Amino acid sequence: MRTDDERAIRALIERWAEAVHDGDMNGVLADHAEDIVMFDVPPPHEGVRGLDAYRETWPPFFRWQAEGASFAIESLEVTAGDDVAYAYALLRCGTAKELADAPENRLRVTLGLRKEGGRWVVAHEHHSFPLTATGDASEARDDAAAEREVRLLHERWFAGTAARDLDGLTAAIAQDVVSYEHDAPLRHLGVEAVREVCRQGLDAAGDAAVSWDVPDLEIVVRDDLAVAWGLNRVRVAELGGRIAESWSRGTRVFARRDGTWLMIHQHLSFPYDPATGEARTDLRL
Repeated sequence: MRTDDERAIRALIERWAEAVHDGDMNGVLADHAEDIVMFDVPPPHEGVRGLDAYRETWPPFFRWQAEGASFAIESLEVTAGDDVAYAYALLRCGTAKELADAPENRLRVTLGLRKEGGRWVVAHEHHSFPLTATGDASEARDDAAAEREVRLLHERWFAGTAARDLDGLTAAIAQDVVSYEHDAPLRHLGVEAVREVCRQGLDAAGDAAVSWDVPDLEIVVRDDLAVAWGLNRVRVAELGGRIAESWSRGTRVFARRDGTWLMIHQHLSFPYDPATGEARTDLRL
C-alpha cells in the first residue's frame, strides 16, 4: 500500500517528466534542491553539481527533443522514509527511428530525494542507457548523445562570453588548437593564442554587455570527431541602450579525447566585396 509521501513523490516525478517532454524549464527545475548532483548520459563524467549547472544541461536536450523525440515514463517505483526517499524509473526516450530500431531500449533514471521544510525535493539524479551491441541503432544513439554534448559546449561558450569568463571560454579548447580568426596572423596556434583573441575582444567592448550565439548551428558527429558550423551573431549592448550587431561565418572541428570533446580547429571569416576587396562586416541574416 502506498503511503502519502510515496504518492506525493510519484506525482512530483510525473510532473517533472511531463515538464521535460513539454520543454518547460521552470517545471523541470521545480522541486529540485539547490545542491542537486546529476550523473547524466553525456559528460562531464564527474556529473553536474548545483541547480545552475543542472539548468544548463537542458536547452540542448530540448532542441533535440523538438525534432520529434519522446520522453515518457513507462514504469516508476517509489520508496519513502521519514526524511529521505528514492525512486527508479524506465522511460521511452528517443526519436521515432531510434525507438523503432531498438524498441526495447529504455532510459534508466534513479532519483534520490530528501524532505526540506516539509516538502520533498530531488537531491540526486542518475540517467543512463544500457550498453548494447554495436550496430546502426546504437551508433545513432551514441552520435545523438555526442551531438547534445557539443551543443551544450556551445551553450557554455555563450554563457562564458556574457559573464566575461575567459577560463570558461577556453575550457573546451585543445592545447594544440589551430584557429583561423578574423584578424592577422594567418593562423593562431595553441589555446593561449585563442585566449588572447577572446581577451582583446572583450576588452574592446569596454563596459558594454557582450553576447554571441549561433542561431542556425548545425552539428555532424561521427565516432570521435564532430564538425559544427553556422553564422556567428555578436551583439554589443552599450550602457546608453545602443546595440551593435555583426554576423560572420564559423566552422569548428572537435575531437573526443579521453571522453571529453575539445575544439581542435576553428575557421572564422567575413565575406568580402569583390569590387573593393574589403570585408563586409555589415551583412545581416
